[in-house]
Amino acid sequence: MAKASTLSAARIANRVKALGRQITRDARGRRLDIVVTMDRSFMFAADLIRAIEAPVVVHFVREDIRDIDLGGHRRREVFFANRSATTAAPDQAELKGRDVLLVDSVLDSGVTQDFLLRRLGESKPRSLRLAVLLDKTSRRRVPLEPDYFGFRTASNLLWSGYGLAAPNGTGRNIRNLVAGSSSNGASRSKAVKKKAGRAHRGAKIS
Repeated sequence: MAKASTLSAARIANRVKALGRQITRDARGRRLDIVVTMDRSFMFAADLIRAIEAPVVVHFVREDIRDIDLGGHRRREVFFANRSATTAAPDQAELKGRDVLLVDSVLDSGVTQDFLLRRLGESKPRSLRLAVLLDKTSRRRVPLEPDYFGFRTASNLLWSGYGLAAPNGTGRNIRNLVAGSSSNGASRSKAVKKKAGRAHRGAKIS
């Protein structure tokens, strides 16, 4: 059984603050339109936004994965909708000429983020960047790299805590992040005291 890995609440908080400082420097005092993917990113986004010292407008989008039947062939497609769930979000006119930051919790295959970035790019923003908490490089299916990441890992294990749900739907309120099917409530409460290895705009974990 795979050994569980843990990122402590303190380590997460330090990385999120560091990302906020980097994004603040890059914003240079300009308004920043932040697009948050729901529901998995709500906790990371809330902490990150509060760490950014710049004018901020927040937009929320929800991912909807559907199996489409095309002439007897089933194909899985990804849709994104805004809070009203009536149109692709956010409205293109809102983002034209703006500095846009897409915030997601986990970058895995990259397929959904790449799709949403392309949709946002149709709005002709001034700039378009991606910030993620976890960059899981081993399963990437598209040539996409985040502009900002909290932690980089080659692990294929499922992470839970800090807004991310375990397979049974629980764990979003856990302050730590835990990876590994063997993790339980006791292991989630233990903080890791190892120093984070740092990379440009992010940290690496095993």
